[in-house]
Amino acid sequence: MESKRFVLLDIDYITENDKAVIRLFGKLKGNEEGKSLIVLDKSFEPYIYVIPYDEEQCIEDLNEFDINRIGWARKGYMGEIKDFIKLTLNHPQDVPKLRDKIRNLDSVKDILEHDIPFYRRYLIDKAIFPMAEVEVDGTCIDNKSINFMCSTDVCVFEMNGNPKPINSEFPELKTLSFDIEVRNPKGMPQAEEDPIIMISLSSNKGLQKVLSTKKSPLEYVETLKTEAHMLERFVEIVKSENPDLLMGYNSDNFDMPYIRNRATKLNVKMRLGTDGSGLKFMRRGYTNSALVKGRIHVDLYLLSRRYLQLDRYTLERVYKELFDEQKVDVPGDEIFEYWDCGGEKLETLFKYSLDDAVSVTKIGEKLLPLSMELTRLVGQPFFDIARMATGQMVEWYLIRKAYEIGDMVPNKPSSSQYSERRGKKAAGGYVMAPVKGLHENIVSFDFRSLYPSIIISKNVSPDTLVKEGNDNDCNIAPELGHKFLKTPVGFVPSIIGNILKERVRLKTQMKNAVNPREKHVLDVQQQALKRLANSMYGVYGYSRFRWYRIECAEAVTAWGRDFIKKTMLNAEDYGFKAIYADTDGFYATFLRDDVELSEDK
Repeated sequence: MESKRFVLLDIDYITENDKAVIRLFGKLKGNEEGKSLIVLDKSFEPYIYVIPYDEEQCIEDLNEFDINRIGWARKGYMGEIKDFIKLTLNHPQDVPKLRDKIRNLDSVKDILEHDIPFYRRYLIDKAIFPMAEVEVDGTCIDNKSINFMCSTDVCVFEMNGNPKPINSEFPELKTLSFDIEVRNPKGMPQAEEDPIIMISLSSNKGLQKVLSTKKSPLEYVETLKTEAHMLERFVEIVKSENPDLLMGYNSDNFDMPYIRNRATKLNVKMRLGTDGSGLKFMRRGYTNSALVKGRIHVDLYLLSRRYLQLDRYTLERVYKELFDEQKVDVPGDEIFEYWDCGGEKLETLFKYSLDDAVSVTKIGEKLLPLSMELTRLVGQPFFDIARMATGQMVEWYLIRKAYEIGDMVPNKPSSSQYSERRGKKAAGGYVMAPVKGLHENIVSFDFRSLYPSIIISKNVSPDTLVKEGNDNDCNIAPELGHKFLKTPVGFVPSIIGNILKERVRLKTQMKNAVNPREKHVLDVQQQALKRLANSMYGVYGYSRFRWYRIECAEAVTAWGRDFIKKTMLNAEDYGFKAIYADTDGFYATFLRDDVELSEDK
């Protein structure tokens, strides 16, 4: 028995002997710093919960199915403590096979937590977080004894017991950026016809290289005999560099699918994963995302659209926005001409190709920290977080918090519930059109975290919403009359309250920090908390949200409108006249010199 400490990068599961085996992918710390690790956990089992109509009949009915174990669990659910039947199943694939059959039993009222993927369930139940350190006890095993092919420099470790989360600093990760160039004289590149002519690579550890089938005096160009050799060399470099993150720009939609298609045509095995697996694609949102096992493939195009407000999102435009510099550019429809002409034009094309990869590395250094911190907060894999909408992040954050306090997670809406919700929208914040003209003595009034503060102070939560209740025991929303119990503190308000307290603590630390790196890390952490807190209001009215309640969304904006109108009115007593307002603040001009501002005002 020995211990291994590592940074958790990714997670999945495989099947061995008809049982699910969790795989944790990581980078080792300590004496084996930087070496890849795959940890196997064969002990975790899938489960779901059942709400019965008739307990005895329900258990009798459930015994007819191939269920591993039937037990009981006491959990909170929408403000009440209830007993649920817990079904432990044999394999994660049994969940979709059995859930509808179980739900349709006459003795079953409903089933819960049947749509939480197995690997995500593991992260939540074991209280471990991607992008943070984990310690495991167990035994190193022979790579050849398992049903996947990994290189000899990867440590495969069978875990005994539970993984232990380690309070760790933000990890320093190795990144490798890549970009391809294609000779496409007829317009849009077609993988059946148009070859890859260059693959450029750049790492945050100093590597800068362009692979090509043409020669060049430029020292960073490596010439290969054929396109197939170039693809094989790309795989070799990925393995030798052993990056934690593999970064591209629009690589989910273009580079990765193109590489796969050309490799298939040329019969090249793209074994890029630390487990020896090839390039795979998984559905995320409306598109397919390229997956490399043991390394996190990140498409920075998606992060650029999330964090930047631009007129367009080309690599050149994003680079200019972040660094105020022009990068080398060659029009896409002229690449084949630069390639065919040779000479100076070919040299320019090599420089352009390398500059693409270097630009991706530099953009990643700017955009990755916030997403990685959100990964550590939300507790889901970075591969998923980089492709999630903010509302999805909020939901997974709440799912983890619900488990921590022993609460059951509500189901996603059925198709009929979703259709019924779609037509409902909460009124927005108060907006006052600008007063025309030139103004002087302008003052800005801004509510700090207005909507999160309302949710906390008014205890706005699905589990505190009541139709009937003593007015003295309730917070009553203006205009609408929605009532929310003052006590106990609701699930969502309690979570937001903790987020805001932690953010205040981090901002205080940040002000006192002397070390620039420490200040930067603290700033990224507080930004991540701010992003989560500010998104929690919006998801109340999102039709697919598990904790959806349109009354909550309506109440928050109603209180917001009320607060800003009253504040504008009160400001007039001090000589201020509002000239523009929008949602959580307003601008006013100071009109009177005869107002004495005392401390009590």
